[in-house]
Amino acid sequence: MWASQRAGAVPGSVFALMDAAKARARAAGRAIIDLSIGSSDLRPPAPVLNALREATHDPLNDRYPLFSDTAPLRQAAAAYLARRFGVTVNPDTEVLPLIGAQEGLAHLLLAVTDPGDTLLLPDPGYPPYLGAAAVAGLKVVPLPLRAENSFLPDLNAVPASVRPRALLLNYPNNPTSAVVDPAFFPAVAAWCRERGTLLIHDHPYAELTFGAYRAPSALQAELTGVVELHSLSKTHHMGGFRVGFAAGDAGAIAALARVKGSVDFHPYLGIQRAAACALTLPDEVGRAGAAVFEARRDALVPALRDLGWTVAWPQASMYAWARVPGLTDSVTFAVRAAEDTGVAVSPGAAFGRQGEGFVRFALVQPPEVLIEAAGRLKKVGSGKW
Repeated sequence: MWASQRAGAVPGSVFALMDAAKARARAAGRAIIDLSIGSSDLRPPAPVLNALREATHDPLNDRYPLFSDTAPLRQAAAAYLARRFGVTVNPDTEVLPLIGAQEGLAHLLLAVTDPGDTLLLPDPGYPPYLGAAAVAGLKVVPLPLRAENSFLPDLNAVPASVRPRALLLNYPNNPTSAVVDPAFFPAVAAWCRERGTLLIHDHPYAELTFGAYRAPSALQAELTGVVELHSLSKTHHMGGFRVGFAAGDAGAIAALARVKGSVDFHPYLGIQRAAACALTLPDEVGRAGAAVFEARRDALVPALRDLGWTVAWPQASMYAWARVPGLTDSVTFAVRAAEDTGVAVSPGAAFGRQGEGFVRFALVQPPEVLIEAAGRLKKVGSGKW
């Protein structure tokens, strides 16, 4: 009765079905191996927790944080971008703290688009992207990401008549774990500039990279017409802290600040202090966390391939994206897997039409548990779905 058209337009979540399937499996006495949620199971670095602990003893941190109070975090973010990507941003006008990148994207779309504008959105893509677009009242044009093209967008295939207000990309990618090389973003930025499109890059897996690969930043292409969203949830294992930052085009950042100024007072100052600490830690701290996920990749991918599934060898992120032979109903498959084996995965269809035929594994368990999960899935890994 009271739901607005905006609320009604937000897509339902397949993950509610998965929660129900997990509950039925528990009721049947099955031990659950939950690989359906990409939430890091590692602890934040000790200096980060110490910074937060110390901040809680300072009563000045209990007040509403004003924009001026965010200067240490903005400066730490700017220093991180300079150190890691060689990008120079003005911390006063081109950086803004977020209460997590997901919140930042939703408010950014409200800040830089008008109802009815077109948003070019990857398919498959992170499901909350569609919710944020619905709340902003946007027309979504899917941008297919296909295996034969290494899950990269073919912008040349977008009709010239499509003039998106914004293009949203995400590399290293969720759910496919696809990565890009340094030449990718300059080409995309040029395409966006030609069409008058704001390039938004969601970059939560910037430091979860494996081997010699290092993820580039969209800001290395240019700042004008580009906004990048960074999160500390994955790379610093601070998911529950809800903190990140946006950086890039000064006009877009100013618009975002105006929208956010009407709905929030920035993260708690203690969390900001912890986040600033995380962004100034030596690179080897982040590399140590990434190495944990790399070892998990090394365990799970061969085990899934032994089932006859097609799985790329991820160079980054915290996911394995697997094509199951004969799979045409990934939701039914995922529910059956949870109920019959206790292994919870994400159905590819939850990420968009192009995701059908795939399932996503989050690398959030130790290697031996991941191998056990693959073994349990043998009973549902064959046949037509």
